[in-house]
Amino acid sequence: MNPDVSLYGIIADLRREHPTPAAMETLDMVVADLGKTRDNLKDAVADLEGKPLPPGGKPVLDELVERAREEGVYDLDYGPDPYDKPPAEPLDEATAGIGAMLAFWSVLGVALAIAATVAGLQKIFGSGG
Repeated sequence: MNPDVSLYGIIADLRREHPTPAAMETLDMVVADLGKTRDNLKDAVADLEGKPLPPGGKPVLDELVERAREEGVYDLDYGPDPYDKPPAEPLDEATAGIGAMLAFWSVLGVALAIAATVAGLQKIFGSGG
């Protein structure tokens, strides 16, 4: 495996070597699937199996797979996606205390607003007689 060769470098080379609309569309489909598979060409090609390729796109895809295998970048595994689900953090006492104080003052604020509204309405309707 040549550490200087990347999967996207191979794709760029193929774009230069095969500047046809079918090749470009096929490589665009591969790049779109690479985004879903975290740069795993093996999985991206498997996802493309059920999709129709443009006429003349299959040889370009086969050449991409062959070059990727030769360079050792065909079946890359970067592990689980770190942005998929962040780990849950434990709630410490300080954070719980701040949350409790915010809840208390929010409830108190709502209660005072209701009391002021009721007092204002009583004053308006009570003096109208």
